[in-house]
Amino acid sequence: MALIEVSHVSKEYEVLIPQPGAGNVLKNIFCPDKKTVHAVSDISFRIKEGELVGFIGENGAGKSTTIKMMSGILFPTAGSIRVGGLCPYRKREENAANIGVVFGQRSRLNWDLPMMDSFELYKEIYRIDAVVFQKNVDRFVEMLHMQDFCQTPVRQLSLGQRMKAEVALSLLHEPPILYLDEPTIGFDVMAKQQIREFIKERNRLAGTTTILTSHDMKDLDCVCKRLIVLAKGRILFDGSIERFKEEHAGEGVGHRGYGQEYL
Repeated sequence: MALIEVSHVSKEYEVLIPQPGAGNVLKNIFCPDKKTVHAVSDISFRIKEGELVGFIGENGAGKSTTIKMMSGILFPTAGSIRVGGLCPYRKREENAANIGVVFGQRSRLNWDLPMMDSFELYKEIYRIDAVVFQKNVDRFVEMLHMQDFCQTPVRQLSLGQRMKAEVALSLLHEPPILYLDEPTIGFDVMAKQQIREFIKERNRLAGTTTILTSHDMKDLDCVCKRLIVLAKGRILFDGSIERFKEEHAGEGVGHRGYGQEYL
């Protein structure tokens, strides 16, 4: 049985189109023109427990929208999603206990406090057992080389240091599912490699099912076994990394990876 089931899911948005000119001010307020944006169109896939799955696609392909629907932040316009047997956008509290989420552009760390203070707050929110909490903090700090900045205010951390803390924070309550949306954006080479190794190690030790989106094909190549390619809200490819390389290696291989037409 699949841990995550996405069945014929679509997501549409209405976007306002303001008309220029002083004569259109009232029209823009009371009767604005609109258009429908199809962020995701009739996608279906299943993810088994313990899988490492990568999402790729150009900006606007629907990767982040799909992640947000699976995590319960957004609800689909059509179709259904089941995560661990739950509907994530109807059972948000129960679903939140079973997932860890990292969005590369957003932070859950308190900007003015040290990283460890945010960890302590997270411990209370998720009611993490004190022994489990300390075990995980010690392990994550060691694996991600965070010893030197545990007590540094978050606002003084580099991007790489902050994102390491974000990834560690998302796993403190030992969720069976981890969503990572562009977790290595702006990282240096060493920081990227540490994050990749950490994700693989958590999968090996705890069987954490991980869904990773990235524009860096090396992130996906190093971490994931399976790849889902999205373009204009539709799935173009769903299969192993090896099959993707075989089918698309001749279509352009750059420093970012394989199949450049998708990135």
